[in-house]
Amino acid sequence: MSEKAPQGDSQASFAKRIDPKKGPLTPEQSAFIRRVELEQWKKNAQKLRGRNIFTGLVIGGLVLGIYGYTFYSVSQEKFLDELEEEAKVARMRAPKTSAN
Repeated sequence: MSEKAPQGDSQASFAKRIDPKKGPLTPEQSAFIRRVELEQWKKNAQKLRGRNIFTGLVIGGLVLGIYGYTFYSVSQEKFLDELEEEAKVARMRAPKTSAN
């Protein structure tokens, strides 16, 4: 039978866990950590970009809906026309003076 080393005692460099809090890192280890973090950031950025676009479209739709509804409701209001008609009638009924 051949002797096998336990799997937990592997000395391969790619299987070592790196704890940056324990001590200074070699330049290779810091470059590896930066590369892995950059890959993870790029992967997450794609998901976030999609969510951000969706959120922006929803907020933009709400803003345009409120804006459109405001114009629609203001265009249907007739109270200013009624006030102007009442003011016109009141001016006609008022006695004429030399100041008018």
